[in-house]
Amino acid sequence: MDPYQDKDTQMYFYENRLKTFVGWPFNEGCCCTPENMAKAGFIHTPSDNSPDTATCFFCLKELEGWEPEDDPIKEHKSHSSVCHFIKLKKKVENLTVEEFLKLHKEKHKFMMGKRCKDAIAMYAEAAKLRRAEIVKTVMGEE
Repeated sequence: MDPYQDKDTQMYFYENRLKTFVGWPFNEGCCCTPENMAKAGFIHTPSDNSPDTATCFFCLKELEGWEPEDDPIKEHKSHSSVCHFIKLKKKVENLTVEEFLKLHKEKHKFMMGKRCKDAIAMYAEAAKLRRAEIVKTVMGEE
């Protein structure tokens, strides 16, 4: 296995994050250029309704509604102060193997937390729908 080709580690590298900013609405004369977004750990994750959605590859914090004067690093820190990537004091390329593995462990904690939150939300929605069906049945509304 080549760690540089592993999808889970590719986004640690600035160049790979920068490549995701195809169609980014802010390119020149503003703070949130693709280069600054990628430096702050973001990848471009647009949707049909929101072409300026960006997600931190590490903590998975999703932000949209960017303004030209928004500083990606400041926005990232203010919306996700627990992100270990944005707190790094040196470039990923300069981390020791031990430092990288510790950082990667923290990334997996974020990923597991998000999966758990998503699963809880999915089950809560399913329970809500099932509850409505039961109420309909009890009330004889079939």
